[in-house]
Amino acid sequence: MKTDTIQKILASRAYLLPSANPLPYRKIEAEGGCGVIGAACAEKIKGKHLLSALVQMRNRGNGKGGGIAAAGLSAEYLGVSQEILDNDYLLAIAYLDRKSQPEVEKDFIHPVFEIDHVHEMDSISDFQALGLDVKPPEVLIYFVRVKQEAAQAFQEKHQLNELPQASLEDELVYQNSYRLNRSFYASAGEKRAFVLSHGKNLLVLKMVSFGDDVIRYYKLEDLPAHVWIGHHRYPTKGKVWHPGGAHPFIGMHEALVHNGDFANYFSICEYLSQRNIYPLFLTDTEVAALAFDLFYRTYKYPLEYVIEAFAPTTERDFTLLPEQKQHIYQAVQKTHMHGSPDGPWFFLLAQTIPVFREQSAFRLIGITDTSMLRPQVFALQKGEVPIGFAASEKQAIDAALKSLSEDDGRFWTHADYYWNARGGSHTDGGAFVFTVQPQAEGQAHLTCSDKFGNQIYPAPLKPAYIRPKVVFGSYLKFPDLSSPELLDWIKQKMAYCTYDETRQFLTALIRSAKSELNLKRAIEVVTKLIDQHYFMEHMRRSSLLTLLDRCLSHLVEFLSRNPTGAYAFLECKRPFFAPESGNQTLVVDARGFPAEGEHSLAQAIVQMYHLGFKKFMVVHCSGQRFLACGLGPKSHGVTINVYGSSGDYIGSGIDGAEVVVHGSAQDQAAQIMKEGTLIVYGDVGQTFMYGAKGGKAFVRGNAAGRPLINAVGKPRVVINGTCLDYLAESFMAGNPRKGGGFVIVNGIFWDEQGEIKDLETPYPGGNLFSLASGGAIYMRDPHQVISEEQLNGGEFVEMTSKDWALILPYLEENAAIFGLPVVRLLQSEGRILDFAKVYRKIAPAHNRILLEEEAWVKGKA
Repeated sequence: MKTDTIQKILASRAYLLPSANPLPYRKIEAEGGCGVIGAACAEKIKGKHLLSALVQMRNRGNGKGGGIAAAGLSAEYLGVSQEILDNDYLLAIAYLDRKSQPEVEKDFIHPVFEIDHVHEMDSISDFQALGLDVKPPEVLIYFVRVKQEAAQAFQEKHQLNELPQASLEDELVYQNSYRLNRSFYASAGEKRAFVLSHGKNLLVLKMVSFGDDVIRYYKLEDLPAHVWIGHHRYPTKGKVWHPGGAHPFIGMHEALVHNGDFANYFSICEYLSQRNIYPLFLTDTEVAALAFDLFYRTYKYPLEYVIEAFAPTTERDFTLLPEQKQHIYQAVQKTHMHGSPDGPWFFLLAQTIPVFREQSAFRLIGITDTSMLRPQVFALQKGEVPIGFAASEKQAIDAALKSLSEDDGRFWTHADYYWNARGGSHTDGGAFVFTVQPQAEGQAHLTCSDKFGNQIYPAPLKPAYIRPKVVFGSYLKFPDLSSPELLDWIKQKMAYCTYDETRQFLTALIRSAKSELNLKRAIEVVTKLIDQHYFMEHMRRSSLLTLLDRCLSHLVEFLSRNPTGAYAFLECKRPFFAPESGNQTLVVDARGFPAEGEHSLAQAIVQMYHLGFKKFMVVHCSGQRFLACGLGPKSHGVTINVYGSSGDYIGSGIDGAEVVVHGSAQDQAAQIMKEGTLIVYGDVGQTFMYGAKGGKAFVRGNAAGRPLINAVGKPRVVINGTCLDYLAESFMAGNPRKGGGFVIVNGIFWDEQGEIKDLETPYPGGNLFSLASGGAIYMRDPHQVISEEQLNGGEFVEMTSKDWALILPYLEENAAIFGLPVVRLLQSEGRILDFAKVYRKIAPAHNRILLEEEAWVKGKA
């Protein structure tokens, strides 16, 4: 778009807020955390599946504001034709005072729009039945078209003759909504009505409560949409004093939710005011939505440049960009740095791409800040109906998948691929975009790409499942073997099974577990099948895990009806009891236990521990936090095996216990750990082992950002994958050869065939061992990919035989746990190398400087 046309658009907004009467910016409030979830699906999915995820993240909110947005809606549900849904603006107005409706329509709807349909959102009759303190607004959705005479008058008034008709109408709608809000909501005095959303095929609903209450109150459980986002608000900047202060916030055809806060909120407000854009609801999230609209709609930037303006590529990542991108990105940064949010944040956007801009589409966009200071996780399931997710917690994604799988057998309970974004990176840009592209005859296609447009797929995927060609019978009776022998026998048989054949096979395993001995054996075998990677000709690992989860569930259900001397059983709201013997394992069904608090699952485990139990098997986890916390000092001999989707802070503060996570752990795992062992058969989230003082940890997969920051004492950790950045920042773990701590990073992964492969780089970030003063990192880097410029405070030192003798026992223990032989770690390009050519030692560079200074001080003394 021409510069003078852009200037005219911005100038046309000047009258919206006279400079003599500016609204005051709100003071900064306390920083907090939010629960966000987004989904994009090739088919329209119902709101109840988002509800299940929001319920599990309810502890991330405080009831002062929640909301949802949906794009790619159902015309039938809203009572209109598909043509009206595609072409009309969906003007959703929240009436806090229904008496204001005639005035709103007289001044801001009838003069501007032709109305094709009005849909009133249904709601429950008694809002207090949901425990709501503030009555939610009544919502009317006006399906409208801009009147030709209104558009022409607007065009002539602001001399926007070169602006395309569709863009002209967008700007008119945008400004009309702003004036409506100024008149009925944001002005001093009583607040009576405001615009929830005004884009095409996009609906926003929000109120003073939690995000899940929005779905319940407006009866959205059966509303279908291609894209959903939801939010529990925890106040950051601004004040939530009415529904308008809750997320999501809108630009034009997009709605934005946000976890985090901005350190430069006032700077962004000033940046926007210079362009005649003024916040009305006075929160940092609102200015993010306004800035996105400015970059994308007004400036017509490609989405890649919008993301760059939000999360600038810097330092080492900038130097690794192609020269042409460096030139463009530098211009974007120079122009828009004052409008770039600074601080911890993670954005999710639901967006409609109207037909007039390009081919019609709906998008879910996730963007993380450059320093990755807020938790985020993405997921993709590529089945018969592809679906993608972005959320602040993996367990929320798992909850949505579980809900979907219970409704529709084409979904299963595990995604094919989970990953974290590395903010501002040259590899993915710290942002991912799920695009739903409508096709002929009501079909749609889902793609996922990073900031640069590169397609994201878990490599290469088999079909979700294959229908059986044969019926098994001869080996459905299991041989009398030990658990390890039976495991090997089953893996050989299952290697070429189809989905339904595998289901038959596991059903037979369940039926074999009638005696206590066989039940114990079956649980051990299923656990190993969940934990291990192995070859499957026809099966995708994600669908196999779904079957294994069901198998374990059946075994536990049988156990609950038939407790034995080896196993006791506890479920929610059952009285606590002591073990029959010191060796009895307590199986705890996590369903029904709250995520945290006095009656939480974590507290139940503590109570049962004090009654005498030392062996725990916790199943059906769904986001419960603080598991294994609170056991007290010297909890040696306690073992807690966790299945399902556990919540944050697992294993934090343990002092001797062993915690085994049969899947991925989430954020803040093993914080301030003192002694004991943590084993994770998947990935770990943000700030893993923050402030840890000791203990051992083994992680099969990757860590997200900032593992082991501020750790002291003697933690010993093996990460078999990698981490995003800031590994062992401010590490203070002494001398590893004299009892201090260290981290081993192996830089490998298991592919879909169960083969062990090397990552392209063992460490992608630019802040390795930042500000560390003690300890060491042993990085498996046979090709010496890691460069000195990545060592922000560390230095490469000689890898000696004493170092190898120190880490070898941990690599051998790691091999016993995950099946990763030490000899495989010493391989590179098919050759076995000496340890010193495979592992590189990184020590704090400041140690040498501090020792020299200390010697100088002592000499002076």
